[in-house]
Amino acid sequence: MQTYLNILKTSAGLLSATATYLLSTNIPSIAAENVVLRYGILSESISVTELQQIAETGKIQGHYKKYTNRLPVEKRQALLTKLQTKYPVNFVTLSRFLYTPGASAILKDLAKVTLHSESGGMQALRSALVHGAKNKKGLSIISFIDAYPSEQLEIDVEKASKAFNQLDLAYKQTQQFMDAIAPQLSAINNSQFSSDFDPTQPGNAGVDVLKLNLKDEKRSSRSVPVDIYFPQASTKKTTAKPVVVLSHGFSSNKSDMVYIAKHLASHGYVVAAVEHTGSDQNYQINWTKKDGIVSLMKPQEFLERPRDISFILDKLTEFNNQSNHPLFGQVSTDNVTAIGHSFGGGTVLAIAGGEMQIDYLKAYCRDLPASTNSSEWLQCIAQDLPEKKYQLRDRRVKQVIALNPTTSVMFGETGLEKIQIPTFMLASSADKTTPALTEQVISFNKIPSPKWLVGIVGATHGSVKDPASIAGRESQNKSEVVGEKAADIRKYIQGITLAFVSKNSSFSSDVFLTPEYAVDASTKTFPIRLVREIPADVMKLVYQAVGKNK
Repeated sequence: MQTYLNILKTSAGLLSATATYLLSTNIPSIAAENVVLRYGILSESISVTELQQIAETGKIQGHYKKYTNRLPVEKRQALLTKLQTKYPVNFVTLSRFLYTPGASAILKDLAKVTLHSESGGMQALRSALVHGAKNKKGLSIISFIDAYPSEQLEIDVEKASKAFNQLDLAYKQTQQFMDAIAPQLSAINNSQFSSDFDPTQPGNAGVDVLKLNLKDEKRSSRSVPVDIYFPQASTKKTTAKPVVVLSHGFSSNKSDMVYIAKHLASHGYVVAAVEHTGSDQNYQINWTKKDGIVSLMKPQEFLERPRDISFILDKLTEFNNQSNHPLFGQVSTDNVTAIGHSFGGGTVLAIAGGEMQIDYLKAYCRDLPASTNSSEWLQCIAQDLPEKKYQLRDRRVKQVIALNPTTSVMFGETGLEKIQIPTFMLASSADKTTPALTEQVISFNKIPSPKWLVGIVGATHGSVKDPASIAGRESQNKSEVVGEKAADIRKYIQGITLAFVSKNSSFSSDVFLTPEYAVDASTKTFPIRLVREIPADVMKLVYQAVGKNK
């Protein structure tokens, strides 16, 4: 992981130094032979030869001096130092890294600075970085420019400043994310993971599905649709299996995690995918505004979602005792695993014992900045609930999996400390909906052990969703890594959910809940890391990165 971090920082530093040097001096950027800096209809050019002379001699000659002489002496020296710096980078490792989704997103932003087509600019930047790194003295501004596959490199100044400012923030947050999820890998890299069992493969049981639209009479006949996946009669075992409940995110639906449901059911589990009708995809969103907070749903939904799960567990217990029901004798609701994604992740953490702290919400949301992430806006809706605190734990739920959960505001400072059951959390480095640092990493640190945090570099918010459920939604968002692009991510999710759900059964699953298996399951595109704790020094840097004191 540290290798990737070094490459990320080196690549960022190199390209930022190039832009900084050229922009600060009003000297154009450099290509194979020339660099042209454009600002509207104005442009300035400098040859690679002249730039090499500046780097070698440390002196700026000719008419370029009239630009640099306007700068303080210390800044001029800093620019020359950047121009002369050489970075020792393994070009093979660099080449692999530049094709990961995270690096591709970075290159996409950088390509906007150059006057090329988006795809052509990205390819040119990749080529220049990799071939520039082959230089025996190391990667430098000069070797990068000299390797740029064009007669001249053109930079649009107006776009450059904004792109690099955004890039700088992304680098810092990505660095903290990678630090937080990177365990000490020396022992891992020297060991080979092996197992006779592959948890990503489907089980031997065929799968049936029962689609029901239930009504909870105790809650004003609230509609609770549910799809129940279970082993077929010809393949199911005679002993009852623990239940798994799936909770979808805001404005989503019960089909989001179908691939998880089918996978677990094929291994003998009964899986109930619940639809939360007060916040699902079909919910008629009532956009209202009160005290500066846009309300997307009723505050009561924060309470109704966990109650939906408890209601379904009650119904499953009834079905298990009905001799004419397909689930007769097949359901055990005394050892339930709840799995939730996004807002559903917050839901399962609440039913696991996480205490909702409304007083904290009110204080935090009173001065919520306009730039806050959408996850915090959503959580702030709960500030209108009448009580100060809410405890919604269902003791039948013995463990939870929270995928990209919303957590940062609704549980206050200490609400997550009250969870007393095993908790598995997943964070994605490129998640813009529930940002990893604020919504998962900081919150994970508050949850008591036993706990596990998995970080997937390059994954986005929708990467864990079933391809069929995102058609027309995340699939239209080009920044989301979904569908076939995220197949490797979903494969790992299948394996790790089976391992977690099975850890109290006869299936020996502990070997898969390890950093070693995460590394083994990683691909070049999606590095995966698993940690049980985050060091205090790393957490201090995480808090600094998000602008919070701790």
